[in-house]
Amino acid sequence: MKKVLFVLTSHSELGNTGEKTGFWIEEFAAPYYELADKGVIIDIASPLGGQPPIDPKSSDPSSATEDTKRFDKDTELQAKLSKTHKLADVKQADYDAVFYPGGHGPLWDLATDSTSSALIESFYTNNKPVAFVCHSPAVLKNVKVNGEFLVKGKKVTGFSNTEEEAVGLTNVVPFLLEDALQANGATYSKIGDWQPYAVEDGLLITGQNPASSKLVAEKLLNQLNSKK
Repeated sequence: MKKVLFVLTSHSELGNTGEKTGFWIEEFAAPYYELADKGVIIDIASPLGGQPPIDPKSSDPSSATEDTKRFDKDTELQAKLSKTHKLADVKQADYDAVFYPGGHGPLWDLATDSTSSALIESFYTNNKPVAFVCHSPAVLKNVKVNGEFLVKGKKVTGFSNTEEEAVGLTNVVPFLLEDALQANGATYSKIGDWQPYAVEDGLLITGQNPASSKLVAEKLLNQLNSKK
């Protein structure tokens, strides 16, 4: 039985806008069900533990998908989500892979969280897949392996500058994800805004936007299934 750790943000403030942010429901629910329905055991952690903040815009009917509608009725998963483990208390050795859902929250906390960076490095150096979608590749900002940025020379994607512009947050976010990945030496690629797109480079799996969530989960599942 494979076991995957999901890591969610604990950050709820959207810069100095007075608005709320957090994680994006689709980016959590779609991969969760894709893996759980195939028998994968999933634990959830966040920097502060307990209930992680949900981006209110991701609860809007305009953002609804079959997976978010399923989540809305899934009291068992909602209860599990309210009791996330503290990130500092989880160990790489207990899992086969790690997955980070996005939302804008990770740009503020997980991107600079040394516990998170060390955890990703530990998964990667122990030959275990590390997967990210939308804004969550931001958590790779400070992750190094053998003194070099993990993303250096790697093919990656993530929420694009044009998508950030489309949601009107270019001047609100602490940094632009596309630029940050390239600054660390990654080979960044994207397709049209809001189109499903995921990139796999060895153990590193990244998806461009919310629509890419299931694609990332499928690639992760393939890697898990290929490991005996």
